[in-house]
Amino acid sequence: MPSPETTYRKIIHIDMDAFYASVEQRDYPEYRGKPIAVGGSPEGRGGVVATASYEARKYGVRSAMSAKKAQQLCPHVIFVRPRFAVYKEVSQHIREIFGRYTDLIEPLSLDEAYLDVTEDKLNIGSAIEVAQQIKQAIADELQLTASAGVSVNKFVAKIASDINKPNGLKFIGPSAIEGFMEALPVEKFFGVGKVTAEKMKKMGLHTGLDLKQLTEDELVKSFGKAGHFYYRIVRGIDDRPVQPHRETKSMGAEDTFAYDLTELDEMSAELDKIARTVADRLERYALKGRTVTLKIKYHDFKQITRNRSFTEPVGDVDTLQRTAKELLEATGLDEVKIRLLGISVSNFGDLPPRISNAGDPDQLTLF
Repeated sequence: MPSPETTYRKIIHIDMDAFYASVEQRDYPEYRGKPIAVGGSPEGRGGVVATASYEARKYGVRSAMSAKKAQQLCPHVIFVRPRFAVYKEVSQHIREIFGRYTDLIEPLSLDEAYLDVTEDKLNIGSAIEVAQQIKQAIADELQLTASAGVSVNKFVAKIASDINKPNGLKFIGPSAIEGFMEALPVEKFFGVGKVTAEKMKKMGLHTGLDLKQLTEDELVKSFGKAGHFYYRIVRGIDDRPVQPHRETKSMGAEDTFAYDLTELDEMSAELDKIARTVADRLERYALKGRTVTLKIKYHDFKQITRNRSFTEPVGDVDTLQRTAKELLEATGLDEVKIRLLGISVSNFGDLPPRISNAGDPDQLTLF
């Protein structure tokens, strides 16, 4: 147990509620109170849901679900085309609100970020009060709601922000962290995917308390390097600082599909969409790189990467699309089933100053 003299960080994790869908419902009154899904429509081959409103979530509609599946679950769901330029503009306003309280801001995406308010600019002193003021400013200035988690480290703050959604605020203090982590189901651990959670449950590990019974060596033997992280975090230990200006080593995007892709035209269509997302992110941060990497995860969770380097930096959507497709075809596509595709660009060379990590595909890496 830490001594009474221990100085703790004050960390806030802010997560916007159903961000894309909430912006659409704000801007278009006819969508308010109705189930909407932002993303592709179910016509033709069908698209994928990017964000679902809370009215749609009641029917089981979720992000990354196929539009066809969403329509089956909720026949009266309204499909809305995304307006990324608007979401980026709103995100920048949210970031400006954060900046009134601290410069230690680590964005994870357009709609969530960590804030270190150990020493806040307005000398408020209370992280809970800062979180309340930020939530109120977002509501007053943008007519949107956000949920906040407050704790002494990033891991617990992130989990806390999800507890009382939407429009929630949850504080987990130092004395409550260990008990909280012991009671937490393993699937709620940030960074534990479905496959790892199932593996844990087959081993009889259902909660943080179960994980706590294993030594660090036993966890590493079963889960690789992640075992070191599990050993520490279940004891409430997370020393990762909020990193506002980490060097951007790569920038990309990936998508896990609602069903396995088996046809080349399906894969090509998905790569086109992913490449557009990556190109938009590169343009936003005025970046170009010399290496394009394709990531493939198959139905059996085998994962490979293939890359190609260029003599001159690239970042335009045409080059990304063409290169990704050529790399894909070179892997051999006979009787393959693909569950995930990703594209990233790296080898930037000299970077502009103060680039944030908002588009870094590794930004959520815990280990």
